Amino acid sequence: MGVCCPFLQPWDRARDQFLPSLPCLSDPVRRSSLLLKFALVVLHLVFIGFLFLFDAEFIEKTKRYPWYMASYLLLFSATLLQYFVTSGSSPGYLVDAMREVCETSAMYRNPPPTSIQHASRKSESVVVTVEGGSASSTRRTPTSWGKLVVDLYPPGTSIRNLTCGYCHVEQPPRTKHCHDCDRCVLQFDHHCVWLGTCIGQKNHCKFWWYICEETTLCIWTLIMYVDYLSNVAKPWWKNAIIIVLLVILSISLIFVLLLLIFHSYLILTNQSTYELVRRRRIPYMRNIPERVHPFSKGIRRNLYNVCCGNHVLDSLPTAFELEDRSRPYTCIDMLKCRCC
Repeated sequence: MGVCCPFLQPWDRARDQFLPSLPCLSDPVRRSSLLLKFALVVLHLVFIGFLFLFDAEFIEKTKRYPWYMASYLLLFSATLLQYFVTSGSSPGYLVDAMREVCETSAMYRNPPPTSIQHASRKSESVVVTVEGGSASSTRRTPTSWGKLVVDLYPPGTSIRNLTCGYCHVEQPPRTKHCHDCDRCVLQFDHHCVWLGTCIGQKNHCKFWWYICEETTLCIWTLIMYVDYLSNVAKPWWKNAIIIVLLVILSISLIFVLLLLIFHSYLILTNQSTYELVRRRRIPYMRNIPERVHPFSKGIRRNLYNVCCGNHVLDSLPTAFELEDRSRPYTCIDMLKCRCC
């Protein structure tokens, strides 16, 4: 340890001087997120760069069929672009939605200052506090956001049970506090470490398109690698490298394909990963049968809300609605497309 200290101390001093100049690298969480993004981009470049460097027949094929390579490069660029768009998008933070609701409400019910003064002098029910004075009533007046959130729950629900212990704001249904982002996210799905952000109400569609493009890119690249191996004999070290890359690519394809199928099912049924995995731990979903999707509005409406950006706050269904959805499907239901 004593031998290494003279070499480590200058490095630590240089690091402490360099990192504050770059805010994106001074935070350990953001630094690790940037490293993961850099590693993902490099991994994409390695797979396509190997074919350009070592496969002469691939280059000849590109010259004969320029549209083939142009289509592949277009998909490659679109996938990386969609990755960065999804990574930089907002998942739908609760604070932003609350601010928007309060500002909209204030625009319609904010009276002139003079009317506030006269009302406070004539009416005993309205008390104005000046310079830190205490009001005569200690009851907290519910805000427009608090009223909106309470209306989304069954009657009789206490506002205290709906308040986040970290953000101290009222949470509508399907909202969860993310400890990585340190914010409450609407329709929280999960926190993606590869993207460095949460997946929620506003970016679930972008995330689905990203994994769809990534799956297509993996399949196309896998076909090109198999075609490379099926050609004439090559040096053993080239075959060894291509087999290693092929194994990594196959594992990645299986992962993103399963992820695509899983999130397609979630979108069609209007669910989230958190709700599906932690169903029994969410208080308002404990008594709902397993095969009932409480927030589903039909396949067509679910797709419309996700794909067309119709971001609404879902309310908890009534007992009558839950009983109707738990009804088993009949032939008449199939003809009427009840699931749609």
